[in-house]
Amino acid sequence: MLELPPGTALLSTSHAAPAAVSRAEKWEGGLSFEDFLPTAQKNVDLWPALYRRATVPPEVLARAAALPGRWHLLTLSADWCGDAVNTVPVLARLVEATPNLALRVLDRDEHLDLMDEHLTGGTARAIPAVLVLDEGFIERGWWGPRPSVLQTWFKTVGQAMDKPERYRRIRQWYARDQGRSTLEEVVALLERAAGLP
Repeated sequence: MLELPPGTALLSTSHAAPAAVSRAEKWEGGLSFEDFLPTAQKNVDLWPALYRRATVPPEVLARAAALPGRWHLLTLSADWCGDAVNTVPVLARLVEATPNLALRVLDRDEHLDLMDEHLTGGTARAIPAVLVLDEGFIERGWWGPRPSVLQTWFKTVGQAMDKPERYRRIRQWYARDQGRSTLEEVVALLERAAGLP
């Protein structure tokens, strides 16, 4: 796995909602994951391949199924993004297996107004950004752009590497993790949004 300097605190990848406003209009303009897949022009083979291999551990599925109410994951993404191609397919699998969850995908560059409300570190238009919406499409928090251990590594150790090596290691981490960290963090965010302990 990735090595972090001793004593390194993990960066948070879950964030409070910027405003308690309805995202219903954005939701309606989003694509289902099934409709998004054929629109990909970059990573054309990788998107469906990772989707086919994506699985959700039973204990994560049980936690998601136990959420009260109906929840919506509105995801800002792009087909060229390596983090998105490794995280969005596993979230799609979670949603498929959980009747109280739904997922829609928005292209980041077509929704810069929404992206600019969800900047990583207050400055970066980093994706994916997964907005957690309640039954009334009110945003209750968001997650992104990558699992906390990977984000911390990227911002510390990874910055000292040249870009090809850094991204090679990120791809290796995603392959070993198989989406588990993403699922754990997004489900934990959903649980907090639902007021569960």
